[in-house]
Amino acid sequence: MGLLRRMARARLASRVIRRLRKAGFTAVRYDARAFQVRFSRTDHKEPAVLDLAPLLSRKKAHIDSYISGLKDPIPKTWREAQPRLRPVLRGATPGTPLRRPVLPYLFEYVVIDHPEAMTYVADDQPETWGVRPEEVYAAARANLEGATLRGTPTEVIRFVDNGDAYWTSHLLLEHWLELLAPQVSGSPVAFAPERGTLLVTATSSPHLGAVFAQAEELYARSARPITPMAYVADPDGRPVPFAVASDDPLHLVVRRAECILAVQEYARQAAHLTEPAAEIHLVGDDTTGWHTRAVWDERSLLPTADEVLIGERLVPWSDLAARLIPVAELNPIRWTLG
Repeated sequence: MGLLRRMARARLASRVIRRLRKAGFTAVRYDARAFQVRFSRTDHKEPAVLDLAPLLSRKKAHIDSYISGLKDPIPKTWREAQPRLRPVLRGATPGTPLRRPVLPYLFEYVVIDHPEAMTYVADDQPETWGVRPEEVYAAARANLEGATLRGTPTEVIRFVDNGDAYWTSHLLLEHWLELLAPQVSGSPVAFAPERGTLLVTATSSPHLGAVFAQAEELYARSARPITPMAYVADPDGRPVPFAVASDDPLHLVVRRAECILAVQEYARQAAHLTEPAAEIHLVGDDTTGWHTRAVWDERSLLPTADEVLIGERLVPWSDLAARLIPVAELNPIRWTLG
């Protein structure tokens, strides 16, 4: 990125931050890598997220006018809220947003969609609207039903989000992935490496290994990563992790993606815990295989791992499992000695 572009982005971020604070928003924080600003109101627990890229070409007056319109991001009634809800697929997020687990290390959240920002729905908001959480999830998913499937038949489809398509969220829709079978000429397998990209190919594609590598690269360099893993539809049309036999040529890359996601999500979790948390690492190579290893002092909160290094002893997880008890209300799960 050139110097002039960096300066323009910094000026815009500074202007937006000042305007948000002047408008009474709190906890205003700029994420330079993602080019986003997070903010909240004192009467709302969950943050709103404002993407700055669409504002780069806008005039100052338009930006000020838009921010003025953000003063009440939470609709007061269910009737107002319902058409603005969208589901999103994310890892663990701080705070108390409404969420439910849908895949290993990943959750379904609901956001309120604004033209250039979104606000997470808090876990107690459904009660305020007078509805059950299940109704909120259902409404959010239903708002994606009219999305158009783009792309002509090809070996790999790349859906790039324009800010309001929520392509990665479409994985949450039952039977949606199966609809792409004619476009990839086979049983679809999908990757959601970061919030703006959805990759779909066929499980029989000779390019599948390369798509795994592409997904991992996107995941690693993105400021808004989701998962490096691949997903297929189960018999009920719901997404499940793509799995292969241990002797399959793709076993190593599938296993590597599983381990990377576990390591990264535990690291994200540890950054928000008040108690000491044991570290977990990716170990191995493309010859011996990939697995996870936790480094534990027998006092800190232990993540689930394939093996645990305690001092100089390397202990398989199966040898420890009987001595461990789960820590309440943590997901991904952590353990302590029983």
